[in-house]
Amino acid sequence: MKIFLTILSLTFITSIQAQFISGDDLTHFGAGAVVSSATYAVVYSKTQNKKKAFWFGLAASAFVGLGKEFYDGYIITGKFDTGEAVATISGGLVASYTINIFTGKRKKKQRDALQSTTD
Repeated sequence: MKIFLTILSLTFITSIQAQFISGDDLTHFGAGAVVSSATYAVVYSKTQNKKKAFWFGLAASAFVGLGKEFYDGYIITGKFDTGEAVATISGGLVASYTINIFTGKRKKKQRDALQSTTD
């Protein structure tokens, strides 16, 4: 029975195709990442608050992505493309989250080293 299910599964796997991601969606993803990164850098440099910088970066990419799609959908073509808006917001989320992970680690290490030398 296991062999039969394995052969059956392999038969169907060869006919399955992944979803297609267009080059335009990749461009939107990159644009969202750039907008989010720039916003994150500016907000973090002014406030030194990682949470605020994360949310502002994500909100900026969402604002840009949705604004562009509203402009395209209601002024240019008459069609709101949800996939492109999601791609832009996803790019912003990935960029903000990645920067958030690595921000402030050097300062924390320096602070911990300073405390260990004073103890």
